[in-house]
Amino acid sequence: MNILIAIDSFKGSLTSVEAGEAAAAGIRAASPDAEIEVVPLADGGEGTVDALVRATGGQSIRTQVTGPLGNPVDAEYGILGDGTTAVIEIAEACGLPLVPESQRNPLTTTSYGVGKLILDAVSHGADSLIVGLGGSATNDAGVGMLQALGCRFLDETGEEVPRGGAALGAIRSVDISGLPPAIKHLDIQVACDVNNPLYGEQGAAHIYGPQKGATPEMVTKLDVGLRNFAEVVKAGLGKDVQAIPGAGAAGGLGAAFVGFLNAGLRSGIELILDAIGLEEKVRQADYVITGEGRMDAQSSMGKAAMGVAALANKHGVPVIALAGSVTKDAAQLNDKGVTAYFSILQEPISLEEAVRPEIARRNMETAAEQVFRLIRAVKPRE
Repeated sequence: MNILIAIDSFKGSLTSVEAGEAAAAGIRAASPDAEIEVVPLADGGEGTVDALVRATGGQSIRTQVTGPLGNPVDAEYGILGDGTTAVIEIAEACGLPLVPESQRNPLTTTSYGVGKLILDAVSHGADSLIVGLGGSATNDAGVGMLQALGCRFLDETGEEVPRGGAALGAIRSVDISGLPPAIKHLDIQVACDVNNPLYGEQGAAHIYGPQKGATPEMVTKLDVGLRNFAEVVKAGLGKDVQAIPGAGAAGGLGAAFVGFLNAGLRSGIELILDAIGLEEKVRQADYVITGEGRMDAQSSMGKAAMGVAALANKHGVPVIALAGSVTKDAAQLNDKGVTAYFSILQEPISLEEAVRPEIARRNMETAAEQVFRLIRAVKPRE
């Protein structure tokens, strides 16, 4: 019996790997002869580097880059098992958790460190790049990243503008001649699950600025700056970055990646599942186990778990979903490729207790064991 386990993280409780290993331990208790593979899962956000490095037998690399406040920060990225594909989470270099709440101000924060991460990856032999765009503290349209890569953004006096979102309104011309050939030839795929334009009511400043510390006055200034940036880029480079679906992702980094680095924006879960070759693994499995912290019909489970279920359904492989909690309307998941779903809770306990890693791990192991005791009992004897 071949079993593939690809469970999303239980936020604040278990990582994808921890949840998967707990389920594997339970299955082995019920079926000691089962062939089990645990594949870490992510959707392009937090945990993407770890998931892809583990799934492909790659390596993690730590380096020091410029953080969102301009101070040095330690950041990690991965080189996948092929030795030539790097995976980067932009939050490692400009993420919101790197900025104390009292200092959050997207007029001053910069994405400069993201560019340094890319340069470091190239120095380690990367010729292709997978980028996770979640969780930025910036709203600088990726100008900081592009400055680190060799682009110049000049004001009306011909001087380079400073870093941070406040400088967007001062840009009058763009010079991309400093981009190294290795950067120009990078094959870049960006995990992006939003369609926000760069500026306007649905743009980066209005939708995401407030959660990064922007006041209403700041939002207005940032939006004016983003519009100016787009107009200068269109006039100087002939590229309409405002028209790119997802341009406003991560404070405008979506526009920078597509407009300047010719990246492709893709659904996060589709990109990650392709990168780890999950479809072939699913096709060879007898059962697929997925899940997440909470399952309900409104969310149709998380993007990662439902991506796994869709692949399993495509190949006619039974898929079992395990979750910390299951709402009463989750029955609709059976129409979305989930053969059966179960809560791992064993008894009434508080949420605070349920998310304790040792309890969640034990509950996952017990639930998986009992499911597979049943499967083993009803499986036709050969």
